[in-house]
Amino acid sequence: MAEVSEHTEQIGETEILWRQAPGSDTLYLHGVPTDGDDFIEFLEQTGGYAPDLPGFGRSGKRGDLDYSMHGIAAFTEAFADARGLERLNLVVHDWGSAGLLFAMRAPERIERLVIIDAVPFLPGFRWHRVARVWRRRGAGELMMGSTTATSIGLLAPDLKPRAKVLAERFDQGTQRAVLRLYRSAPEDELARQGEQLGRITCPALVLWGADDPYIPASFAQSFVDALPNAEARVFENAGHWPWLQQPDLVRLVSSFLDR
Repeated sequence: MAEVSEHTEQIGETEILWRQAPGSDTLYLHGVPTDGDDFIEFLEQTGGYAPDLPGFGRSGKRGDLDYSMHGIAAFTEAFADARGLERLNLVVHDWGSAGLLFAMRAPERIERLVIIDAVPFLPGFRWHRVARVWRRRGAGELMMGSTTATSIGLLAPDLKPRAKVLAERFDQGTQRAVLRLYRSAPEDELARQGEQLGRITCPALVLWGADDPYIPASFAQSFVDALPNAEARVFENAGHWPWLQQPDLVRLVSSFLDR
């Protein structure tokens, strides 16, 4: 297994922490409420890079940054450029799917794409109950202010073993980033932003947990229908972080990226 190291550097307007392992030019993008630690097992097998997105984990959390889906897309490009990744594999989970906006703009830079239980830029998606609260001004701030390790474990049982560390990193800066991100994304705007998904013609693998409580597994097939060269696999007895219940998923991703 490859050794994973940590690095920090100014990327654009803020300091970014990322994990790195030798082996491939693969960029992993995490979602909410986690950080690049999601992908340590993947990095050990495939190599690559797993940053904490701006506003998350141990990266910078300045109040004047762009935490919208377009801000994540711009960061994805800036990080790839800073690491000299002219062509790369892209692996996205949850809100890491905002990196698809970059992939749609520059499909020639993407060698292979892996989508795991990702926020869908597709018609028919409806935000889950917690996201609907976050999108409401006032109610979202109240809910964020009451976030604890216990509430993280209750709302996302898959994350219970990491809840204490996640709660420590889920500070006011991350709470602000999450609220701005969700409020930048009305459901109809998500679908509109995904109208050019067909431009991503590289081989794509779509993986989903059948028991995902936030994003229905039916969107795995919806992504396959939107992408010209994609295949899907749905994992039974797995949730929103399906590799936690199905470790074979990590090996499947490694094999796909290594073809």
